[in-house]
Amino acid sequence: MQSALEQFCLRLQLRFFKIKPHLRTTALLLLFVCMAAGCAKGAEEKAQHKSADVTVLTVEARDVPVSAEYVAQTQSSRLVNIQARVSGFLDRRVYTEGAMVKEGDTLFLMDQKPFKAQLDQTQAAMARQVAAMETAKANLARVKPLAEMDALSQKDLDDAKGQYESYAAAVDQAKAQVETAKLNLSYTVITSPVTGITSFAQQTEGTYISTQNSLLTTVAVLSPMWVNFSLSENEMQAFREQEKKGLLRTPKDRNYLVEIILVDGSLYPNTGRITFADSSFNAQTGTFLVRASVDNPRGVLMPNQYVRVRVKGAIRPNAILVPQRAIQQSSKGHIVWVVKEGKAEARPVTVGNWDGNEWFVFEGLRAGEQVVVDGGLLLSPGMPVTVKPFTKPAEGPAPAVDSKKNPVKAGGKQG
Repeated sequence: MQSALEQFCLRLQLRFFKIKPHLRTTALLLLFVCMAAGCAKGAEEKAQHKSADVTVLTVEARDVPVSAEYVAQTQSSRLVNIQARVSGFLDRRVYTEGAMVKEGDTLFLMDQKPFKAQLDQTQAAMARQVAAMETAKANLARVKPLAEMDALSQKDLDDAKGQYESYAAAVDQAKAQVETAKLNLSYTVITSPVTGITSFAQQTEGTYISTQNSLLTTVAVLSPMWVNFSLSENEMQAFREQEKKGLLRTPKDRNYLVEIILVDGSLYPNTGRITFADSSFNAQTGTFLVRASVDNPRGVLMPNQYVRVRVKGAIRPNAILVPQRAIQQSSKGHIVWVVKEGKAEARPVTVGNWDGNEWFVFEGLRAGEQVVVDGGLLLSPGMPVTVKPFTKPAEGPAPAVDSKKNPVKAGGKQG
């Protein structure tokens, strides 16, 4: 059945040649308008009946292990300053600068002659005090029975006893001085208290060492090695919100696993654990400090080295992942096209982080729904679609890696 517009255009065509010549221009314009309107309507009707070919993915909800990567810096778990304990001349350096040393290895030798002389002097003084004490002891032994027989007065007995105790105390003092001299002599041999890598020598041979220049070198323990990284306040807040909403589940006792990624992109063979998470906010850097400890028996990791850490152990329960190209950006946010009853429907969604070539969808989709992956650019609401199943590419064994927008807080405290 023809519309009123079509009937008007038909009558206008039939009467075109009967119109007077000075009115034909106006009639011709009206005829063109009718033809254009008819073409537009025909194209619209044709588009409404046209079906689009799309590939769709059936949404699945599953627990997805996730991790987070951060820039980190290594730190020796024990950095020891090697300092001289006595003042004197530095005789020589024994160790090789920058070499590995074991606990007890000699690093420096100081001039021992003054300390040996001091030891001999204190030993001689102690021998003199011992001799005096023995004499006082013998004297007390003679006076005591005579005093008991009233041959000597009580004062004589008290004087003998006091003299003996005085010399005995002097002997104890002399013994302490000998021990001090022995300690000072032993301090001239400067050894390493730990196994680690040495630094350069701060003082050269022949230098007089005093309290002002007593630092000789440092020894850094390489195993275990500490790895420090930081979380910003925004990252911490995002993590707590996701955990509160049930979008993220932390491991038991927050026992996260830490992998080390070296500067060349290779994975360090040993994994570590979080040993410290600072609950105090650093106002200067705007971050929270987190520390991991990892075994480093071969010394691959060196102090102050920049690496990347991958914190693993968190899980996104009942997570929904869709390919990145299935999500479009509109003026009102992110949308996906959903096939419902054979027609396209635009659906606003709330997205999270990327997982390889897929995107976490936090809100807007339910398990079992069909999401358009390919062909969504030509869709319009209500358009009929012909669907084909989407085939996922082969997935690697690595878990999902969250960006730093939603970090996984490491450690036993949340800050």
